[in-house]
Amino acid sequence: MSDTVSVSREVAAPPERVWSLVSDLPRMGEWSPENTGGTWVKGTNGPASGARFRGTNAHGKKSWTTNITVDTCERGREFSFEVTAAGFKVARWSYQIEPTTSGSLITETWTDRRGRSPERSASRSAARRMTPSKPGRASKPRSSASPTSPSRAPDSAGPNLSGHGPATTA
Repeated sequence: MSDTVSVSREVAAPPERVWSLVSDLPRMGEWSPENTGGTWVKGTNGPASGARFRGTNAHGKKSWTTNITVDTCERGREFSFEVTAAGFKVARWSYQIEPTTSGSLITETWTDRRGRSPERSASRSAARRMTPSKPGRASKPRSSASPTSPSRAPDSAGPNLSGHGPATTA
């Protein structure tokens, strides 16, 4: 079981273009199934190490905000940030970009910071559903879904870096 998911993909775009898209957090909602955007806070107006961002998110009828702090900001090479919600660590997202002969190789990595992997959460939830709450009675199923859990694997969608249609999975 892993608390980290990484996906690499080669795209026909230069590293500067890739970096400018993944580091533009207010636009993240354009390609995320859960994030709807947000704003830079505390006098920040763009990506920089230590910059803070307030993210807005929605999944179904639920909506919530997250607090983001940029921890790595190397133009054209790497961008990463930590996500917290209600004072709790949620995740770390990172994007590493390498030049290739045809554009860039981008590696997106999502690390669960909640102290449990999605697989372990699912198995705990299944175990709770199979354990009676009172002797002789079956317990009601409980949902393992969380508003901060990723609704997609990091490679299922992303910014259209090439300008030639939607991102595709390999």
